Amino acid sequence: MSRRYSTFLKSLAIAIVLAVAPLVAANFILDNYAETQARAEMKAIGSRYVARAEKAIENAVTTLQKLHRNGVTTCAAQDRARFRAVIGEAPFIQKIGLVDATGIRMCIVPDQPIDGEAILPPLREDAPLVGIGMLKAGFEGTRVALVSWRLENGVRLFAELPPAAISIDPGPDYLRAYRHVELRLSSDVVWLTSGEAESTQRLGSDMPMVEISSSKQYPLQAIVTAPRSASGTLVRDLKVITAIASAGFALLFVMGGVWISWRPDNEAEDEFVQAIRNGEFIPYYQPVMDIETGKLRGCEVLMRWQRPDGSVISPGQFMTFAETSGHIFEMTRQVMRKTRAEMADLYHENPELKLSVNLFAGHFEDRQIVEDIVQVYGDSRIAYQQIVLEVTERQPLGNMDLARKIIAELQALGVRVALDDVGTGHGGLAYLQRLGIDIIKIDKMFIDYLGTDDNSTTIVDTLVELADNLGMGIIAEGVETMEQIERLRALGVSAAQGYIFAPPLPAKLFIDLAKALAAKPDATFGEDSIKLVG
Repeated sequence: MSRRYSTFLKSLAIAIVLAVAPLVAANFILDNYAETQARAEMKAIGSRYVARAEKAIENAVTTLQKLHRNGVTTCAAQDRARFRAVIGEAPFIQKIGLVDATGIRMCIVPDQPIDGEAILPPLREDAPLVGIGMLKAGFEGTRVALVSWRLENGVRLFAELPPAAISIDPGPDYLRAYRHVELRLSSDVVWLTSGEAESTQRLGSDMPMVEISSSKQYPLQAIVTAPRSASGTLVRDLKVITAIASAGFALLFVMGGVWISWRPDNEAEDEFVQAIRNGEFIPYYQPVMDIETGKLRGCEVLMRWQRPDGSVISPGQFMTFAETSGHIFEMTRQVMRKTRAEMADLYHENPELKLSVNLFAGHFEDRQIVEDIVQVYGDSRIAYQQIVLEVTERQPLGNMDLARKIIAELQALGVRVALDDVGTGHGGLAYLQRLGIDIIKIDKMFIDYLGTDDNSTTIVDTLVELADNLGMGIIAEGVETMEQIERLRALGVSAAQGYIFAPPLPAKLFIDLAKALAAKPDATFGEDSIKLVG
């Protein structure tokens, strides 16, 4: 058998395994997930019933205590008037009255005939202050509850809680049609029944799921029952999707096997993809300096392609392809992971330093960048507050509202966001107005003509004033002369980066530079000392 046919048959066999095994595993996982979710929902249903009943009882007890404390403990007309007033203020009470030691009504408000029938058991000498009982009357499976408060001489105040006080219907739709709920007062007194008992068998003879929620204050217990089959409706659509996906995956694997089997033997793997796999895209670090004090503020991370032969390729030769092909996302993740490994100690020891990472418009089309930041820096020695993400104005953002939400989510972590290349691209003031930017970076094209072109000076001055008014930071890029530094200082700019300080540096040189600057905290910043790296 030829190598091509052998490869194809192996691919076919693997495809079948890869289609069936994930399907079986996925169904098992989905079934367990569905049951877990259903049980959690059932537990929550029971807890809500118990909480509702506790609240109704507490409301009644508090009301009866207040009446006792205020001496409203007789059937006199004045006290009955107070009963009426209290009912209007108590959301869970429909009637208030008094019973004697035998449990027979002495009076009740609103007024109704007294039939002489005992509604509470005879009072025992050791009876607690609070009693809870049930009337035979009810509505749709919920009985009227009685809460009593013992007074002197065997007399008890009582409050009736209507069925509506606890008649709620919590829970998701997929369980509501099948679940059965019983709210019990002690083990043998049913307060509420919701759902038909037979409903637990509608989907077959499978063993029912049972969840019990108990009150910590009263002898209340909610028992929620549902058939296991009911949980299956929660993941039914997912199972269909899983089956389709497994079949599609198998088909794609077969097609891939065919392509691999019959492609030309001399076809080389894409050089760019191989470079990503080999981790050849690395970070370089360009210092950002405080031009007032000479202190290091941090750095901007710039991507470089370091070939196996040691040569380094600038981003201008590959960045456009990386962005249009979508490879930029994995490249950015790789570079961020390398910054975490290389800068962790330095940034942990110098929490004031900022690490600026460049993004492009495509990073703001979904939340993946948020997840990437959390995954890379969430448990690292570089704090979120030290991260600055730079989004360029040269490329238009497709969805400004979505971009704003993503930026807000990043800022909620503590990450700051800078607008790069301000004044050179599509966004203009709209980006500053709508995106909630923290920092603006003045593009090199305006810095180049400071002092020689009045328009450039006016633009920089305007950007500085705008940043001050909006509470934003501002950084000048591409600074190359002392004259530019002096003019930036005069305009109120205190942070800058450019070749006058240092070019983008590999990690070791940048760390050495940072340590050297930290060793001279009182160093002046003048013309004789601005060239940090020759």
